[in-house]
Amino acid sequence: MRRRWIADEITGDTAALVGDHAAHLSRVLRAQVGQEFDIATGDEVRRGTITTISYDRVEFALGATPRRKQSLNPTAPKITLALAIFKFDRMEWAIEKCTEIGVSRIIPIIARRTDAHLAAAAAKRHDRWQRLVRQASEQSRREAPPVIAAPVELKDLAAEPVLAAGPTRIVLAESLAESKDETRLTAVLQSSSPTTEVVLAIGPEGGWTDSELTCFHDEGWTAASLGHTILRAETAAIVATALALEALR
Repeated sequence: MRRRWIADEITGDTAALVGDHAAHLSRVLRAQVGQEFDIATGDEVRRGTITTISYDRVEFALGATPRRKQSLNPTAPKITLALAIFKFDRMEWAIEKCTEIGVSRIIPIIARRTDAHLAAAAAKRHDRWQRLVRQASEQSRREAPPVIAAPVELKDLAAEPVLAAGPTRIVLAESLAESKDETRLTAVLQSSSPTTEVVLAIGPEGGWTDSELTCFHDEGWTAASLGHTILRAETAAIVATALALEALR
């Protein structure tokens, strides 16, 4: 099985990796002219043959006929993860694993309980997160990486373009776990009208505040839990994403 790379540039039957992306292939993996790889171009995967190599650029000639047409399926489940920012090492582990599972979009959220130092540093992590989802997508052989938005405050979440399409919106609330009104995520997904787009909001360490849950309710979000066990934020993100993808297939 050939290794897959997601092209940074595509022009006709030519593709290229650039910058650090190219340096990893050329210097770390010691690629050579003539080697073949699978190249994902966003809507298909084609066999690419290396034609030129430099420190920060590797160019490929793409096969005239796609090896395997990879048209994006418009009916495939699209899961957006609105992920409250928490400790970066654990958050980035969740981003990586949710990418491998198949999340479509990730929106980092600055919540009330997000540590102030993490909130201040989040914008500078955006480039790193983009590299992370690209690497995870190549490893898991996706056709394209998920979109990872710039961090936003919770009050600005409603302005995100993905919400304009009217997807099913679910906020995961651990406070429901001991409530007689508890509703499980799977039950919400099963009772929803047929949909292929879901937005899942996962809170930070310590969970959402009561005022934040009130805001979600006022905006029409449905609250749900993952059960009686209280999960770490990174575990909740992975479990919720996997359950949603399975329910929508």
